[in-house]
Amino acid sequence: MADAASRLTSLAEELLGGPLPVRLRAWDGSEAGPVGGPVLIVRDRRALRRMIWKPGELGMARAWVAGELDVEGDLYELLDGLSGLLWERTADTRGRLATVRDSVRDPRLRAAAGALLRLAGPPLPPQPPAEEMRGRSGGRHTRRRDKQAISHHYDVGNDFYELVLGPSMVYSCAYWASDGPDATLEDAQRDKLDLIARKLNLKAGDRLLDVGCGWGSMALHAAREYGAGVVGITLSREQAAYARKRIADEGLTDLIEIRVQDYRDVTDGPYDAISSIGMAEHVGAVRYREYADILYGLLKPGGRLLNHQISRRPEPDEEAYEVDPFIDAYVFPDGELAPMGRTLSTLEDAGFEVRDVEAIREHYALTLRRWVANLEREWERAVRLTSPGRARIWRLYMAASAVSFERNRIGVNQFLAVRTPVSGKSGTALRPRVWNEKA
Repeated sequence: MADAASRLTSLAEELLGGPLPVRLRAWDGSEAGPVGGPVLIVRDRRALRRMIWKPGELGMARAWVAGELDVEGDLYELLDGLSGLLWERTADTRGRLATVRDSVRDPRLRAAAGALLRLAGPPLPPQPPAEEMRGRSGGRHTRRRDKQAISHHYDVGNDFYELVLGPSMVYSCAYWASDGPDATLEDAQRDKLDLIARKLNLKAGDRLLDVGCGWGSMALHAAREYGAGVVGITLSREQAAYARKRIADEGLTDLIEIRVQDYRDVTDGPYDAISSIGMAEHVGAVRYREYADILYGLLKPGGRLLNHQISRRPEPDEEAYEVDPFIDAYVFPDGELAPMGRTLSTLEDAGFEVRDVEAIREHYALTLRRWVANLEREWERAVRLTSPGRARIWRLYMAASAVSFERNRIGVNQFLAVRTPVSGKSGTALRPRVWNEKA
């Protein structure tokens, strides 16, 4: 009888209709497939049962989180090689996978599916890993459910985030003046915060609302460097506690207030400026116009919004868009990405004048690779601070996201929008791309 790796490779190629682009090592130590690159390790046949019951990303993700799948060698190279199977399937391939899952009519494929089932062992699927998001209550993007989703992602321990993000504690795309070996993540994150402050034309005495303020980095930068008064809001109590301590340590409590508050509950406008950095992805398509309307209403006439947001490529059929199952179950529950054009149109529909859009996709790939390097360097400590499964989630999600940005599957954009006064004079510089001097 053939070894497990050879059998598994043959069956996978039969079902997929083409060669498997990576080398496999099975639970019996056997190997098959192309040599010279990274190796996908199937440590336990339970991984096959997960993928049979949940074909596609979610089944593979569960096996990865459980430690039943692993990689030897360059994780980025392996993800890049698998991208055609995971992300770029044609409609025909999607249909074929669905047929394998349900009831295969093609006798050849039915035989291959049956052999795969026998190779997988007992038919019942294993329980999902404990790290998977379950028990969501209420409708999508209600206040209660949004708070649950934010807590699932952010309330996993500030020590863990310090390990991954580094001293800047900024959890969004950095802005790299250089990608050379001497460029540091901390410098790039400081430059990003300063770029946003300058786009917003912050100055002493301004009121800034920082929506989704994280651990307080933007609030601190705006108050310390520009003398702005800042209200930062978050739904994460752990983030708020951490941010308040940082603010107290820097002696800036007279300029900064951190609230555990939903953006829908902010009523103390008007503000001179609003920053929303990596928060709009949590809002959801059904709420995005409401989000834009609320921010518009909180700004004074002439006030500026800087909306920093991840985007996805438009779908040929937008009704067919589905949230990534791995991200939804393990990383950002209920998170949704919108195409750049839709975000721009929604801001305009709310009354904003969009004055500038800057795409910084490549910058996020560099940022994510630095975060992965931080995690891998402190792997044992990361596992102690959270769990083996949680650490594996973060490694996969950040590495896969880096590949997605590099392949232009997703992007990230900064929208500078103005609530134009009745006079029509926004006060925005005629040359909005000149951000090289502080206001």
